[in-house]
Amino acid sequence: MADAPVAGAPRDAQVQPAVPPARTALVTGASRGIGREIALGLARAGLDVALLARNPARLEAVAQEVRAAGSTAVVLTADVSDPAAVRAAVGQAEEALGSIDLLVNNAGALESEHPLWEADPDEWWSVFETNVRAPFLFNRYAVPGMIERGGGRVVDLASGASSHEMAGGSSAYNASKTALVRMGANLHNDGFEHGIRVFELAPGVVKTDMSTGMTLHEGRTEWTPVERVTDVVNAIAAGELDGCSGWFLRVTHDTPASLKERAAQVSAEGTERIARRLRVLPAGTDDPLADVLTQR
Repeated sequence: MADAPVAGAPRDAQVQPAVPPARTALVTGASRGIGREIALGLARAGLDVALLARNPARLEAVAQEVRAAGSTAVVLTADVSDPAAVRAAVGQAEEALGSIDLLVNNAGALESEHPLWEADPDEWWSVFETNVRAPFLFNRYAVPGMIERGGGRVVDLASGASSHEMAGGSSAYNASKTALVRMGANLHNDGFEHGIRVFELAPGVVKTDMSTGMTLHEGRTEWTPVERVTDVVNAIAAGELDGCSGWFLRVTHDTPASLKERAAQVSAEGTERIARRLRVLPAGTDDPLADVLTQR
């Protein structure tokens, strides 16, 4: 069987039409936590925002804050694993806002912590339904409209678990967040020439209901300020980080300024193809697969 094609680098940015800054956004999981803060940050930056989650009362409270910031808010509820429901929600957002220029796939789930051999099969798979199937569905129904309008941007809320094995009995979360990054890379490779820019954004350890309930973070006193997340998302919305499309970003180390500098350096070196992508590490410096594993 022949080797799979090399993952495409961002095509020469100089010959690609610029994607305009986003004016509108759809944020999933927007009723609380990181999703709420992202939605409010975008509103303060002047974007109109469609807010999607399961709890309409909480969403309406966020919508009031968006409107207080001077932006339009659209409240949507949907089962994010249901194709018909997601398609309808995307259509409602496009109709109400005129477009979806930025999609933020923030809704996420974490299973109860057990070793894999003790995990409940239905609960385990439900994590994939939320963390992988839902972003796929929102991408599937929102991206065609972006392409028709000349481009758009997708932000996936990834995790440190996307790039590193995570202890604590969360095998579904670990596997699903890794799959999310792989799916984003595929969307970047296929969509770049159509104006689609994709970003896999790990938010660090922000203090939320999810993170505080994890054994891994018991006793933690230092948390990632959520403003580091919103700063990066706002820069993505403005088109400032398009040179990082296809990358894994982590706000504990990355800022808009550092990412712009890093993207310029990578472009000058001509190493876009392997920048911030998932790779398998070689088994020692003399591993005969070293170049194949890290350079493809």
